[in-house]
Amino acid sequence: MQHDVIIIGAGIVGLATAREIQRRWPDLRLLLLEKEAGPARHQSGHNSGVVHAGVYYEPGSLKARFCREGLAATHEFCLRHSLPFRRPGKLVVATDEAESRRLHDLFLRCRQNGLEPVMLEGGELTDLEPHVRGHSAMLVRETAIVDYPLICRILADGFRDNGGEIRYHCRVSGLSEDDGSVRVQWAGGEAQAGALVVCAGLMADRMASLQGLQPGFRIVPYRGEYYRLRPGIGEWVRHLVYPVPDPALPFLGVHLTPTVDGIITVGPNAVQGWKREGYGRVNFSFRDTASMLAFPGFWRATRRYFSHGLRETWNATFKRAYLAQVRKYSPRLELADLEPWPAGIRAQAMLRDGTLIHDFLFEETQRSLHVCNAPSPAATSAIPIAREICSRLAPKLA
Repeated sequence: MQHDVIIIGAGIVGLATAREIQRRWPDLRLLLLEKEAGPARHQSGHNSGVVHAGVYYEPGSLKARFCREGLAATHEFCLRHSLPFRRPGKLVVATDEAESRRLHDLFLRCRQNGLEPVMLEGGELTDLEPHVRGHSAMLVRETAIVDYPLICRILADGFRDNGGEIRYHCRVSGLSEDDGSVRVQWAGGEAQAGALVVCAGLMADRMASLQGLQPGFRIVPYRGEYYRLRPGIGEWVRHLVYPVPDPALPFLGVHLTPTVDGIITVGPNAVQGWKREGYGRVNFSFRDTASMLAFPGFWRATRRYFSHGLRETWNATFKRAYLAQVRKYSPRLELADLEPWPAGIRAQAMLRDGTLIHDFLFEETQRSLHVCNAPSPAATSAIPIAREICSRLAPKLA
């Protein structure tokens, strides 16, 4: 047998998993396969760089627990490897009385999740951030920012330095399993192992189907479009500034995020994607679109969020409408202050009834484990997710 474990996917979850397997079982022969030319080419490399503190998540859920553990683990990893880790804190801004009531509920949830938020009145908010206006706000000091692509490169280098093998440009075309092993095929090669871990992100459902599983979900892409503030106003805000989320909607809303490089990004919004890996201005894949349109859950979710989807599409089409979302809490920003910035794609797992899966989802066989849904904050939570994967993997290695 060529390897003991094969891992598919060199995003942050796949890399953190490879590292954790290596730490727990240092004598195993490990192979990590990635179809791109390097690590973090998709969701792990197209996000806001936020290390979330666990503000929004249901107390007791995996997301809440992994988020708290992930914040601490990411901080420790960055310290050990001398990587940038800044903790500017997050301001969640309510712009009217109705949002202030929802913010109070969010404050209580933060306390349940072990955080120490601070409530601010409008004047206190302006003292803290002169360019931000609101009826009230909540400060979450624990929220941080990092460079996730850099973290992924360090994870990949460490995995190789400790004897792991990474093969790039390997687009998996076949997966099979028998009682003794799993076999992975790609153009020009194949490998066998005693166990398989699949961290395929945007392609999670296709990898499960390729192995002959019958996943009851489909990955539906949502495109998140960003701007950056022009360099002349790079010090516009010092904190991350978020709107109060609408609990009836699945996304957080457009926010201002300082990065470790001194840039302030604006976004993302959430519009329907028509290509799973479509990061340019015009993106369409016949295969991805046909797969989505043939899935009953897509139509049910579209009906459920139809008015919101139209509003997001309008805001994405017209820059002035996009700006209006930000001016609700930062009214002095002008159209010329927004400059283009690369988009991201969110891999949203969806059930046939149109339900969006917001927690982690795994599919397992005797010798394989598929990470079918690793929702935001997966980048924050990558290290504890890897520990969970290893706990599930242990019986397969016995």
